[in-house]
Order: sequence, then C-alpha cells, then structure tokens
Amino acid sequence: MFSFFKRKPQSEPTPPTTVQTEPAADAQTIIPPEVAAPAIQQPETRAPEQRHSTAAPAEAAPASTRADTPPEPPQVSLKKMSWAERLKAGLSKTRDKLGKSLAGLFGGGKIDEELYEELETVLLTADMGVDATQHLLDDVRERVSLKGLKDASELKDALKGSLSDLISPLEKPLDVSGKKPFVIMMAGVNGAGKTTSIGKLAKYYQSQGKSVLLAAGDTFRAAAREQLMAWGERNNVTVIAQQGGDSAAVCYDAIQAAVARGIDIVLADTAGRLPTQLHLMEEIKKVKRVIQKALPDAPHEIILVLDANIGQNAITQVKTFDDALGLTGLILSKLDGTAKGGVIAAIAKQRPVPLRFVGVGESIDDLRPFKAKDYIDALFD
Repeated sequence: MFSFFKRKPQSEPTPPTTVQTEPAADAQTIIPPEVAAPAIQQPETRAPEQRHSTAAPAEAAPASTRADTPPEPPQVSLKKMSWAERLKAGLSKTRDKLGKSLAGLFGGGKIDEELYEELETVLLTADMGVDATQHLLDDVRERVSLKGLKDASELKDALKGSLSDLISPLEKPLDVSGKKPFVIMMAGVNGAGKTTSIGKLAKYYQSQGKSVLLAAGDTFRAAAREQLMAWGERNNVTVIAQQGGDSAAVCYDAIQAAVARGIDIVLADTAGRLPTQLHLMEEIKKVKRVIQKALPDAPHEIILVLDANIGQNAITQVKTFDDALGLTGLILSKLDGTAKGGVIAAIAKQRPVPLRFVGVGESIDDLRPFKAKDYIDALFD
C-alpha cells in the first residue's frame, strides 16, 4: 500500500504521514470552511475579484433563455421559475427541432407508411440514434395497431408513451445514505463540465444538510485545482489538493481526511481524458484502485459527465468508460445549449446507465435529478 505512494514526486510527504496523521495538511492546500468563508469577505479589494472569478462567469454565460436580454432580469426570473419550467426553457432548442416537426406530423391526416418515414427522419434529426429510433417506431406501430388509431393527431400520445417506457429505467435517483463518507468519483472528457458539475453537486448536497469535501484530483489541467478551490470558497466547502502530484494520491488523502472529520460526501475530481487515450484510461483505473485501498467499498458511485452537445458520440464515451470503470451513473450537462437532447433515448437503448442528474444552465442550481416525465413534457409541450 505505502510502497505505491513512495513513487510520488520527492516533494510529497511519505504516505504514512499523509494517511495517519493530520499533518498531511502540510503537503496539501486545504481550504476548510472556517478559512474559505472569510476569504470571500476579506478586504474590499478582493471582493470584486472574487465575484469576477466565480459567480460572474457562470451567470454571464450565454444560454438560450437569456439571449438578447440584459443579464440581471433573467437571473431574477429564473429564480422564480419552477424546475419543470427551467427544464423546458433549457430544452428549447431540442424542442424546437423536434416539436415543430412533430406538430406538422400530428396535425391530422391518415396514418400511413409515409407518415412513419417522416417520423423516423424527425427522431433521427433530434439525435435519438438509429437503434432508439427504430425501437420507438416499432413500439408506436404496435400501439397504433392495438388501439386501432387512425388519425395522425393520435400519434403524439403514442410516441410519448413509447419514449417514456424507453427512458424511464434511467430515472434512478442517487441514494447516498448508508455509507459515510459516501465517495463519488467523477470522470469525463476534457470540457464536458466535470469540475463545474462537482461544484453544483456540492451545493445540491449541502442543501440537503450533508457535509461535503472536494478532492482536486485533476492534477493535469492547468487551473483545474484553482477552479475547484473557487467552487469550494463559493460553497464554503473543504477542498483538498496538491501542488502537482498524483491524482490517486489526492483522492487517497481526501478520503482519509473525510473519515477523520466525519464528512458525509466526498466528490473526487479526476483529469479529463479521451476514451482513445489508452494510457490515461489505465491511469484512471489506478485512481479507482487507490480509492478502494483508502476505503474498501469505495468509490460508492462512479459518474461520467457527458456534454449533451456531442450527440451520438456520448454513446462511445459511455461504453468506453463503463468498460474501464464500471459506471454507476451519468450526468448530462449543457442540455440548454444543444438541439441534441434526444441522445438520452440513445443512451437508454444502447447502454442504460442510470442518468442521475441533468444540467440546463450555468446557475449553481441548474443541476437536478433526472425525471423522465419532466423531460418528456419539456420536449413535447
């Protein structure tokens, strides 16, 4: 166990010190709540900088619901919107592509092969994928036959029912009870929104009264550590990091600290990597093994963060990371910026890993548990 960590850079302390004693903090940058909170409220000169480095970019990022409008009013209105309304607003691009085309098909007329061909084109255009599209068409045909439907206007409910049956198995809320600390390992490609999702998850679990600790395990990307520390300050959450070093070592130290402090949830970041980078895929397997050495039954959840904009490429990512790590959940981010929201159907058909959360905006509250009914209603209504 310890011999493994002795291969870390010479500047790092030996594992026995890191694992067994509190002085492990000497080898890390630890942002505890009692330090992080005052850091935000320090001298006047820092307050504007903090606002620019954390909150401002997130709120000012372009989104479909804020186009061509001043930044302030939409922020106020979004806070007043229910989650279903925000999801509907976030899925506007996908709904525009799918809904407008379907409106023409469901306007009336006879149900025939030509109509089914048009429906197939619409579903493929929404990036539902060939397998899911064929499955939905076959199921809709069966429903039409069983119910004796004749008019195209009756197809809408049939399609909604078929889509609901397909994606509902993905709706499995993450249960973090029963383990303390509950360790969530995050993975994903570069730019998928992994670090941002960690910050939002921290806020989500804090709102449920859970204590959270962040492990800055992305030791490769420039500024990844600083980005996570900014999220830690924003949420008043402890962040454990190293100046360089090894991702596995950071995660190990974080779990040891969480056990010692009685933390409820550990969110472990890892460096972004492409599925084709085999040496990096081997590295993330090592991170998982080291987490298991720190806590035998951990990680309790392995989440892959997917960017909704990549469409069908998401399937390749899910398959590769699942084969390497054994995924237990997914987060689909940036649904508000894409017309490819139908990829959820493709995932459900080809690799039905539970979709734990979806993100529909840049706000810290715009990451919520996936609900199939809300998603379908936002697409069609």
